[in-house]
Amino acid sequence: MEHFEDGLPLYFLNNRMEFPPVEAANEDGLLAVGGDLSMERLLLAYKNGIFPWFNDDSLILWWSPDPRMVLFPKKLKISKSMRKVLRDDSFVLTQNTCFEKVMELCGKVERSGQDGTWITLEMKVAYVNLHNAGWAKSYEVWENGELVGGLYGVDLGHVFCGESMFSLKPNASKYAFIKMAQELEQKGYGLIDCQVHTDHLESLGAELIPRKRFIDILRSKN
Repeated sequence: MEHFEDGLPLYFLNNRMEFPPVEAANEDGLLAVGGDLSMERLLLAYKNGIFPWFNDDSLILWWSPDPRMVLFPKKLKISKSMRKVLRDDSFVLTQNTCFEKVMELCGKVERSGQDGTWITLEMKVAYVNLHNAGWAKSYEVWENGELVGGLYGVDLGHVFCGESMFSLKPNASKYAFIKMAQELEQKGYGLIDCQVHTDHLESLGAELIPRKRFIDILRSKN
């Protein structure tokens, strides 16, 4: 363990497959630095409420924010305009047909107030490995045979940990999110992890809950 300049603890990971307790995260949610993006470490992280988020020029940073932004599927909000989109059937939803392409577009498509540069080559390789092993999944939205939106994340079987989404056409990512949430509600999932607050997610029914409550739900079926 070393320290920030302001005296807060900063945990540096080594080759051991372990993380400090999430309560050790600073007020921004930063918990640890370093380690690797091996499948074993990533799954250990997600199962304990921790996720990686870093830029190309940074060491691997591990986060566990408090409070945590989540969506309870039964609390999904669908606006009148989105209900019309759902009825129109102009979009077609698929799953896991082009995971790598979804990741690529999540990193390239500009979004207001967000920076996609954190989806580094190292991250892409790691999550494709998770996908090939059945842990990471994508939802794709098509219009007239063209990929126009989608999202991806890590599926723990009772909690879906959302990572990123993109839209090339208005409402395409909302369509993917809504359809996914409806499916997960039917399957009895406890929640969708949205990680941190955005107005976009809040408009869909996501809310902030204490990290302890999130961890309790996460560990309920591990």
